[in-house]
Amino acid sequence: MKSSPLGKNTSVEVLGLTPNGLWLLTQGEEYFLSYKEFPWFENAPVKAVFNVEKQGESGFCWPDLDVDLSLDGIKHPEKYPLKAKH
Repeated sequence: MKSSPLGKNTSVEVLGLTPNGLWLLTQGEEYFLSYKEFPWFENAPVKAVFNVEKQGESGFCWPDLDVDLSLDGIKHPEKYPLKAKH
């Protein structure tokens, strides 16, 4: 397994929840995930939403919710129109 280059931020963190979505911090950038585009988080337990793990170069996993997302999917949800029913 290769180590990440020095200075490259490889962590992920949910910064907070709002009535309309959640804020995610990764690679030094903040992203807003609206419940409209990412319905899996809307009625999820707070603890489960904050339990996010980095997967590979640009993937994220919420193991308690069985949700896996890519950074591209977060940046461009219109490219991935299938959504789970919530």
